[in-house]
Amino acid sequence: MAIPRGGLPGPHDVGKVLAFGAHPDDLDFGVAGTVSAWVAQGIEVHYGIMTDGDAGGFDPAHRAEIVAMRRDEQRAAAARVGVSEVHFLGYPDGYLEPTHEVQRDVVRLIRMLRPDVVIAQHPERNWSSLQMSHPDHLASGEAVTRAIYPATENPYAYPELEEAGFAAYRVPWLWLYGAPEERVNHVVDITDHVEAKLEAIRVHLSQHPDIAATERFVRARLAATAAGAGLQAGRLAEAFHVVTVNSPETIAGF
Repeated sequence: MAIPRGGLPGPHDVGKVLAFGAHPDDLDFGVAGTVSAWVAQGIEVHYGIMTDGDAGGFDPAHRAEIVAMRRDEQRAAAARVGVSEVHFLGYPDGYLEPTHEVQRDVVRLIRMLRPDVVIAQHPERNWSSLQMSHPDHLASGEAVTRAIYPATENPYAYPELEEAGFAAYRVPWLWLYGAPEERVNHVVDITDHVEAKLEAIRVHLSQHPDIAATERFVRARLAATAAGAGLQAGRLAEAFHVVTVNSPETIAGF
């Protein structure tokens, strides 16, 4: 689990993680193996879900209950990898933008939880897999990145939050998933946690009725990530673009 670069977190440097996804199921496809490994080490992980996924699904009969269904699926999926706290921001699926309203909600949650690592979707479009770059994914990643710097650590940004007791906080690390290949600078071997990841994905039946095909796709992508990182044959890995936001050497504004 340690990252082979100075100043970045190894397994004993992380106590709390806040992971954001644009939709219910994004985190399960993107980072659930890493989350399962962290939880197994005693690290506290929270999920923040930007939209309710109300534009997802395939069965017209589910439209009236799709929001409740997807929230239930996400809670159940999170539990499969040991996450008990899921925070829903409640924005409409397909309309997410990195507005100040969204950024303020992100700042509030980060200041409330004060995590060592924030995980978010990459704000740059991935042309090798356009599906990873759903407009909501890009907006979610951009909103989180903007929120982390400078607003989260600036007590004069969104002063109403400071007045409400959400004190400014300097985030140490940002881990981005769904990154363009040239941005990836870290992979996590999740071979020992892949079953927990797949169990989480299986919960999202409203979105992925052909679970066998979905699992084949996920395994193939994890295997390709591991092979590309030089891991032994048969290993499976998740990929990240890890950014140091505030190290002990960081000077405010630089």
